[in-house]
Amino acid sequence: MEIKRYFVIGNPINHSLSPKLQNYWIKQHNINAVYEKLKLEENEIESFIDKIRNQKIDGCNITVPFKKKVIPFLDKLSFEAEKTQSVNTIINNGGNLIGHNTDIYGFEKAIKSLNFDMKGKKVLILGAGGVVPSIIFALKKMQASQIILTNRTKKKAEDIKKQFYDLVFIDWGQVTDFDVVINATSLGLNNEFINLDFSNSGDKKLFYDVIYNPEETNFLKEGKKLGNQTENGKLMFIFQAFEAFKLWHGIEPKISSGTLEILNND
Repeated sequence: MEIKRYFVIGNPINHSLSPKLQNYWIKQHNINAVYEKLKLEENEIESFIDKIRNQKIDGCNITVPFKKKVIPFLDKLSFEAEKTQSVNTIINNGGNLIGHNTDIYGFEKAIKSLNFDMKGKKVLILGAGGVVPSIIFALKKMQASQIILTNRTKKKAEDIKKQFYDLVFIDWGQVTDFDVVINATSLGLNNEFINLDFSNSGDKKLFYDVIYNPEETNFLKEGKKLGNQTENGKLMFIFQAFEAFKLWHGIEPKISSGTLEILNND
């Protein structure tokens, strides 16, 4: 029986723990498959996706910075992928390549598992990268009252404004009043500091970082020091992977303490 092949593509890709998690579930369910990570340049995306079309590859996940760039090479988008113009999972459905967005599900499930009620909350998002439209979509679904966006470059923020009309924008460096602040920049992957001052923001807020590796970024350390609840992106990562696994294999993998363990042992 031929072994099925799955990938996660991105650039950089080193930090991705997707292969660890997907291969753990593949083994648990005795599926004849392997999942690997692959660093691509932008000009290599089309030929890579052609391999999915020609069934040399069975499916893939997409991470930064290609979540939008894969769209022109697909046949169809799911409702969520269409609305956010963001794809993180590709499946081949009888010769049709379909782009899905499982980040929305991942973020929503992660917030709910904290028993945190997003309804009526003011949310400040730092960054305008690949995952931000998904977070905004999920926040709207969870009935956040206001979404404020700040980004180092104006252009990216403007692009997001075209998708979601009722966002509030503030200049990078400003900090406004919020109940929840989300770091959706890549600042923190290499232990960088975010040059924003949260010392007058009060306490008992939620500081959420999309980054899960390293486990505690400087942004989260700062939030904790100021007396806030902090959470990294690990559960979001696990739940989006769960949904992708289900799309490819038709199986709901188990999320247990063992699942968290394999990611903690990196």
